[in-house]
Formats: sequence, structure tokens, C-alpha cells
Amino acid sequence: MRAGILLLFLLLVACSSPAPYRYRYVPGKTALLTPNGSAVAPPNAPPAVQEAIAAGNRITGSPYVYGGGHCAGGFSKGYDCSGAASFLLSAANLLDSPIPSKEFRKFGEGGLGEWISVYARKDHVFLVVAGLRFDTGWTHGVSGPQWTTLSRPADGCVIRHPMAL
Repeated sequence: MRAGILLLFLLLVACSSPAPYRYRYVPGKTALLTPNGSAVAPPNAPPAVQEAIAAGNRITGSPYVYGGGHCAGGFSKGYDCSGAASFLLSAANLLDSPIPSKEFRKFGEGGLGEWISVYARKDHVFLVVAGLRFDTGWTHGVSGPQWTTLSRPADGCVIRHPMAL
């Protein structure tokens, strides 16, 4: 009986926290990370994915600015997590205007996407685009929008994706 309760508890814990982001190279599906920190889309990636990656490259290295990137349709002097995610998704015509991180918990459809996944909790959001994580932190103390292959926990995240991607 005790073992059964323990197993049930472990299953509930495992199901309540999504798996962390872990980089995994899949030929033809994974973007490449260049030494200068930009990403190269797979040649067969859908146009929206190519646009999202190009947009991420344009703001990679920008400073982290709380509330930054929430002006519709333009560059900002810096970006927070949701401003950066909004910038990429807007450039790919997948989002009409910037939204805060907690709103990403309702974005698109539930679950991992084939090309783009949004990991959102009430106070943070990051994207995985063609296998690369686009985030504003959790990378050796560097903050601001950047591509990375480093793993990241997903505790408290809801995973969503744009329709058909």
C-alpha cells in the first residue's frame, strides 16, 4: 500500500512539472548556433520559423530591460523575456502585439510544437525555435535576448505552440 502511494505521488509530481528544455540535435530540424551567437535556420524550416530566427538574430545581444520590447512593431533599447518572445512571434506573423509572460500561458495550442514551443509561467517565458532556446537569462549569468543550447528547467511552465508549427 505504501509503495502504491509513493508511486502515485511520484507520478503526480512528474506530470505536474513539464520536462525541462534539453538541447537535442535532429538533422534537418534543428537550427545551428554559430560562434557569434546567431542562429541559422534549417533550410527546410517553414517561413514563419525562418522569420522568427531572423528576428531573434536581430535582437540577440540587446540588453535586458524590464518592460522592454513591449512597443508594437519596432525595435526597443532592450527586451525583457516577454518582449523578446513577442518580438520573434510578431516578426513571424504569429502574434499581433506584445503580451506579458502570463498571457503566453494561453497562446496558441497546448503541448510541444513541431518547430516552435513556448514555455510560459506567470513570471517568465522563453521560446524553443527549431530546437534552439531563445531566452533572456539562465545562461552563465549573461542576461538579455540570446540563443543557447543550454538546458533549462521548466518548473511551473505551461508549454504551448503556434497552430501548425
